[in-house]
Amino acid sequence: MSEFNTTGLGSLSPEVTKAIQKLAREHFVERLWQKDPTLWGLEPTRADSIRSRLGWLTSVSAMRSQTRSLMDFADAARRDGFTHALLLGMGGSSLSAELLRHTFGVRPSFLDLAVLDSTDPVEIAAAEQRVDIRRTLFVVSTKSGTTTETIAFFRYFFERAREARGRPAGEQFVAITDLGTPLERLAKEHDFRRTFLNPSDIGGRYSALSLFGLVPAALLGIDLMAFLERAERMAERLTPDRPAEENPGVTLGGIIGAAAMVGRDKLTLSFSRSLGTLGGWVEQLVAESLGKEGKGVVPVDGEPLGQPAVYGNDRLFVAITLAGEEEGREPALAFLRAAGHPVLKITLRDKLDLAGEFLRWEVATAAAGTLLGINPFDEPNVQEAKDHTARLLAAYQTTGTRSEAAPDIEEDGIALFGSPGRSPADGLTTHLGRARAGDYLALMAYLPREPGTDALLQSLRLAIRDRLRVATTLGYGPRLLHSTGQLHKGGPPNGLFIQITHGGSRDLPIPSAPYSFKTLQHA
Repeated sequence: MSEFNTTGLGSLSPEVTKAIQKLAREHFVERLWQKDPTLWGLEPTRADSIRSRLGWLTSVSAMRSQTRSLMDFADAARRDGFTHALLLGMGGSSLSAELLRHTFGVRPSFLDLAVLDSTDPVEIAAAEQRVDIRRTLFVVSTKSGTTTETIAFFRYFFERAREARGRPAGEQFVAITDLGTPLERLAKEHDFRRTFLNPSDIGGRYSALSLFGLVPAALLGIDLMAFLERAERMAERLTPDRPAEENPGVTLGGIIGAAAMVGRDKLTLSFSRSLGTLGGWVEQLVAESLGKEGKGVVPVDGEPLGQPAVYGNDRLFVAITLAGEEEGREPALAFLRAAGHPVLKITLRDKLDLAGEFLRWEVATAAAGTLLGINPFDEPNVQEAKDHTARLLAAYQTTGTRSEAAPDIEEDGIALFGSPGRSPADGLTTHLGRARAGDYLALMAYLPREPGTDALLQSLRLAIRDRLRVATTLGYGPRLLHSTGQLHKGGPPNGLFIQITHGGSRDLPIPSAPYSFKTLQHA
């Protein structure tokens, strides 16, 4: 199993000990496995909503019985000539699939799976060009069965597949959803190849070890039996049979919670090469679970390690490494420890240990929620954002025009909104000047994800971090709405935000919808 090194916590160690002792006194592990909603201080009227979100605790044993069926499904897809799979989803329905693809790659002769979670017309067109439509299996993945972006992706690619085949394309489509959702009905109407119904008591961001993660894993050719066996090993260490101080999830949750309670609420993640996309999954789990009611933990993913002088006293560093891939990070981590920053190290023996990390981080998030007095299983502000988008789209359908605000500054093709000033540079300088110790700066890019763009945005975030000594995050829209969006809207009021859009002329229609992808992105 993975190794867990807490020797670098320094002055945070006493607070961690107190936090774990508190969880032990309150019988956290026993009550978690009993699905006791009062762990999070909820009134009885909300208890059922918590119990209905804790199915992930037993998802490994529940999925064991389905492994043969999933592998048979993947084998049948190969025999029928499919060479690619394109998963259409957002947030918890797509992040684990993206992580598995990046970490494990594609086993020979299995399906080359990619994920589409952007409504930017440039990215959609690029995803279409990367595959042979006639030999692509489309996986429509949404727990609620109503996610606006996902249903729009389905409508677009169902029409593309129909045009390519010259006949109905249902046999190229697979659904992953809950029982009784609109997507389940849609799949029946369009004669989908297969509909996988996930247990409804598993929340999206806790669903990596359910059908939302395992169907893509099967298509990639991952050994599901070995993968779940590794998760079971971790599950054995997370049960009430072990003392709290020996429980890997309680220990990690105690560290995160204790750090946040003393102001180190910027959970700064560092990964070795093969594990890079684990950050996106952890980011959503932590941000959406622990960012609400004016409180929260800010996960910082993808920010390269710097010199100790560029950090404030609000950081907790967690380095996750695949054995053999230290890649020279140890000197940087040693400098941080020497400067008094707490550093936690987790080393995975091999890639299969990733299954256990899913469970460890899920239990840890639940434990940190208990310590911070936060319900980690709802996402009130994500739904709020969905409702706002729906209203804007409804208004567009009525009027046929998009609401447009006038920029405060416009110069050399750059328009700046929401900030007064004489020029874009002046406006941004004024905005960044509001940063104070303990704040974070979020770059929110509604742009196509391309290597050159990403490199420029990374340079920008590092320049801001080094100059202002604040944590920085970088997310692409609209996926960020389903990930860090809950934290941005409902978390602590210490965020500064820069939203970047582009005025590209490329657009694509959404079949059977009165608006296009560009309009959806705008909304």
